[in-house]
Formats: sequence, structure tokens, C-alpha cells
Amino acid sequence: MAEVKNKTAEHAELSVEAKLRALYSLQKVNSDVDKIRTLRGELPLEVQDLEDEIVGLETRIQNFQEEIKKLDTSIANKKNEIINAQALIKKYEEQQNNVKNNREYDSLSKEMEYQTLEIELCEKRIKEFTIQMNDKKSTIEESKKILVERQSDLANKKSELEEIVSDTQKEEQQIENKITEIETIVEERLLIAFNKIRKNARNGLAVVTVERDACGGCFNKIPPQRQLDIRSRKKIIVCEYCGRILVDEDILEDIKETN
Repeated sequence: MAEVKNKTAEHAELSVEAKLRALYSLQKVNSDVDKIRTLRGELPLEVQDLEDEIVGLETRIQNFQEEIKKLDTSIANKKNEIINAQALIKKYEEQQNNVKNNREYDSLSKEMEYQTLEIELCEKRIKEFTIQMNDKKSTIEESKKILVERQSDLANKKSELEEIVSDTQKEEQQIENKITEIETIVEERLLIAFNKIRKNARNGLAVVTVERDACGGCFNKIPPQRQLDIRSRKKIIVCEYCGRILVDEDILEDIKETN
């Protein structure tokens, strides 16, 4: 609790000008990080999309393989039913040779006819299952080809991304450390506001300078009196159009001189 109070007191002691300098410095280093990440472009998203697509293809192939196994089992079952039906037909044929009357003969004939229909139905189902299996096998082969292509694309994209990250990792870490350092001197209320504006602003610009009598973020004109207030650095002023924090153009030179 004492530490929190000390930090709050520290922040309270900072003049508005010092707070503006800190915020502008924070914006500058965050923009440097943004530039580094821009070098990566859409690569991280492309890598993620490819990884998701590969997982989807692998799942699809696995599901079709399981369905083929089920169809294969169904075909085997139907073949067994045909064998059983053929055995029954043979049995009924033998029994017909020993019947005592037409009634028994006709009854056996009906049973034989029924088993013949069962065989035809099983053969029909086997054809249907075989067609389904072949379709799924074709889909699997196509999916495997696409999978190999996507895996190759992913390897290339990852290699490209890793190369860029490797080249910029040290610089990015140094900037991240600088961001952390500056954030420790910015009061929490301002830091929350800064991050909120930055998140919603174009190009991540939360703090902008007044350039040619206009906001450096949205380019709307700023009245002369308001420009005087901004140059005085007596209070934190935001653009009434875009909500960005406004600072005068000379603040960068002042920061360099201070450092």
C-alpha cells in the first residue's frame, strides 16, 4: 500500500508538461514497435490460417477414414448375409425334395423367394456402400494433396516469419524495455486513456502533434486559441474530432534536449 501511495505521489509531482513529454515519448516508442511488426505484415495471420486449415484437413481425412472402416464393415456384414441366405436357399431346395404336399412346397418356395430378395437387397446395399467408399477415398486423396501443399506453404511462411522475427527481435526487445520504463512514470489514469485511444485510433496514434494548424491524426483545423493552450503545456488537451492527445511540434526537440 505504501509503495502504491509513493508511486501516486510521484506521478502527482510531475508537471503537465512532463506528463505530455512522457506520453509523446511513449507514443514514439510504441510507433517504433508498430513499424517492426508491420514488416511482418500479414504473415502471423497467414501462419495461423494455414495451421487452422491443416488441422481441419487432418480432421476431415481422419473422419473419412473412420467412415470408410464403417462402410467396409457394413459390406462385410452384407456379404455374410448373402452367404447365409444362399445357405438357406440350398437348404430349402433340399427340403422341397422331401415335401409331402403342395402346401409345404409352396411355403418353402416363398422362403426361397424371400431369401433371394434379401440377396438382391444386400447386393444393392454393397454397391451403394462401395460407391460411397470410393467417393470418400477420392476425397481423401484430394485432401491429402491439398494437405501436402498447405504444409509446404506453412513451412515457407514460418521460415519467412522466423527470419523477420530473428532480425528484429533484439531491437524489439530494447523498445519493449523502453516502453516499460516510460510506463512506470505515467500515472495509471493517463496510461489507461492512452492505451484506449491508441487501440481505437488509426495507425495506433494516440498522441499527435499539431501540424499546419491541424490535428496530426484527423487533420481537422484547430482554432488559434486552442493551439496557444497546447503550446503552453499547462493542461492535457484532446482533439475534439478524433479524441487524440494533442502536443505542439516543438515537444520532440525539447525531449531530445532533455535527454
